[in-house]
Amino acid sequence: MHLLFETPAGYSLFKITDDKKLSKTSQEDLHEKFFADSDKAKKYINLLHFEPFSDTADAVSAAAACIDGKVPKSLKSFLKKQLKKSKGDSLAIADKALVAGIKEAMPNLPCTLACDSKTHELFRGIRCYLDELMENDGGEENGPTESDLNAMRLGLSHSLSRYKLKFSADKVDTMVIQAIGLLDELDKEINTYAMRVKEWYGWHFPELQGIANDNAQYSKLVLTCGYRHKYKDTDLSQILEEESIENAVKEAAEISMGTEISDLDVINIQALAEQVLSMTEYRIQLFDYLKNRMNAIAPNLTILLGELVGARLISHSGSLMNLAKQPASTVQILGAEKALFRALKTKHDTPKYGLIYHASLVGQAAPKHKGKISRVLAAKAALAIRVDALSDETTDTPDTTVGYEGRAKVEARLRQLEGGDGTVNLANKNGKLSAAKTAKYVPTAAKSSAVAPSYNTSSDMVLDNDDEEAKKKAKKEKKKRKRESEGAAEADSDGNGNEKKKKIKKENGDDAEVKKSAKKEKKAKKEKRKSKD
Repeated sequence: MHLLFETPAGYSLFKITDDKKLSKTSQEDLHEKFFADSDKAKKYINLLHFEPFSDTADAVSAAAACIDGKVPKSLKSFLKKQLKKSKGDSLAIADKALVAGIKEAMPNLPCTLACDSKTHELFRGIRCYLDELMENDGGEENGPTESDLNAMRLGLSHSLSRYKLKFSADKVDTMVIQAIGLLDELDKEINTYAMRVKEWYGWHFPELQGIANDNAQYSKLVLTCGYRHKYKDTDLSQILEEESIENAVKEAAEISMGTEISDLDVINIQALAEQVLSMTEYRIQLFDYLKNRMNAIAPNLTILLGELVGARLISHSGSLMNLAKQPASTVQILGAEKALFRALKTKHDTPKYGLIYHASLVGQAAPKHKGKISRVLAAKAALAIRVDALSDETTDTPDTTVGYEGRAKVEARLRQLEGGDGTVNLANKNGKLSAAKTAKYVPTAAKSSAVAPSYNTSSDMVLDNDDEEAKKKAKKEKKKRKRESEGAAEADSDGNGNEKKKKIKKENGDDAEVKKSAKKEKKAKKEKRKSKD
């Protein structure tokens, strides 16, 4: 039996000296009888031939081909040359994928290929005593020394790892995480410093804060003029684009109610204004850098959510790969963990969106539709993230089809929620529409409404049942009108209720007076009778 063993330095072909003993030995006893020590291993296994790789690049390509189950040219020529006279013998190979590749690439190979649990035990033993077997004097030739093998092993492991990872400096998402973190800190610092400049300079020229709202413009005005009496004779057209604003600043400077300040105060205020301007300029540079990085690392995600939101999602997850492992439901509420756990604890409604709320597509939606749009957008963003993280493309222009199609579908859903037809408008970077792609996403309802002719009802037959239904409806309406009229009459009668009560009281009062007079008459008659008696 022959054994093909791939080493970092080249291909090795071993031969077992005692095939009969191997066939009689079970798999459990194989290690004890053949690989108990290095002497036994040398006794039963000899190195027939060693074919070294020409360089590290050759070693990497050969190793990558063997991993994929493909047979490189160097291995083909090696096997043909060494197994010419081995008809009827067997060749043991450790990898099943490589066995299938050799069978397909070399159907006329004189040896039968073997790959089972017993051969795996043999390869395990060879791996244990590889350095001793490569220096075996019993075979036809010797292999590389232990130091050469170690050097080749280290070089191949580094090269193969780089090949597997397809390392590219443009694909390092750590740069995005650091950039977005610094950008957020810069925004806070710029706001803090700008507010300090406005409060400080406001003692001298308080009206300027209400006219120049932009922090950069305010700082430039402070640096250019300093004292407020200089505004009148200074040309501010390069700082303030609108002439009306420039005139307003000059008029406010003449009638300002601010206090006077010293030269030392102006110097320190202008130094702080310089800091604001330098940080603002650096922020612009940093944003351009972040935009370029996001277009290189996650182009599809950038198209859907924008540079800032996409970068914040990557930063929140730790890496692009971690974000790609998250489902769409997690992407939707990423950044709202506090609200989520508070809602779960108090058994209230969970949040509908997290960082994705700041995406432009969610911002375009009406407040009642923001939850639905964020859910649709998160589903498309999850697909785009996986394409960006796991695609093997190494071209300078990445494929952004998933991003553009996903954005078109989200926009169509947004139009549908707002009362539109929901057709998908697929536009490329130049703004041109692809008719084939657009037709693919047109809803069936929109298609049918565009093509189907209107229906003419003049020739329809009317059944008697329709007349009966019409009569029933008329009766119901009549009853309804009657109830309404009765209700109105009752309302009118309530208005005259007080007068009726007064009349009743009056009548009751008159009856009482009649009764009293009748009683008096009876008493008078009784008294007369008594007096007569």
